Amino acid sequence: MEQAGHVVVETLELLGEHVRPGVTTHELDELAEEFIRSRDGVPTFKGYRGYPASICTSPNAMVVHGIPGPYALKDGDLLSVDVGVTLGGFVGDSAYTFAVGEISEEAQRLLDACQAALTAGIEQARAGGHLSDIGHAVQRVTEQAGFSVVRSLVGHGVGRSMHEDPQIPNFGEPGRGAVLQPGMTLAIEPMINAGGPGVYLHDDEWSISTEDGSLSAHFEHTVAVTDDEPRILTRRLETSLLR
Repeated sequence: MEQAGHVVVETLELLGEHVRPGVTTHELDELAEEFIRSRDGVPTFKGYRGYPASICTSPNAMVVHGIPGPYALKDGDLLSVDVGVTLGGFVGDSAYTFAVGEISEEAQRLLDACQAALTAGIEQARAGGHLSDIGHAVQRVTEQAGFSVVRSLVGHGVGRSMHEDPQIPNFGEPGRGAVLQPGMTLAIEPMINAGGPGVYLHDDEWSISTEDGSLSAHFEHTVAVTDDEPRILTRRLETSLLR
């Protein structure tokens, strides 16, 4: 899984070099698929329940599952990019929300809060803890920053398949749910909004956006529960341009 995760990280790094005004999300998708296959990986998302692309690209008020297409990035945009790679029969899954050019102070605060929420959630992925400890940490950090957690979308187990049990809500009381065991592998992914938590599904039956049109951010890592510290299987490279 860590090998698959490494290709995911390299893909996000490559896309980060091309995220700039004027580039279309379709161009990013083509770039990602070509790179993933060059590393002997398979884009996990492509064909999953009929999904037509290799990555998800969700700008601004779009939370997740945006289908790449003709949309050209603009200065000030936020762009969530979600990448899944299958390699050697195992899946790595990670997402990063990019700032396109110069973004607003509020948008930067949203990104910072979402990354802090992800870090807080990962910190709770420890043997002996409870599944709900992760979501509680994400919710606490998000709401302390003045933002809201999307409640109808969740993180998930990941391994030989992209979506495995358990589901991991990004909210809730601590000390509930399954007890975390060494060897569990989880996709922890805060999805938070600058406005309210409500979202809606677009007519394409994939893309999901905020109901109130507010900005959204999404960060994700694949994490293994161990006998010691949580192990991030999609950890950024030491020379990463991604924070």
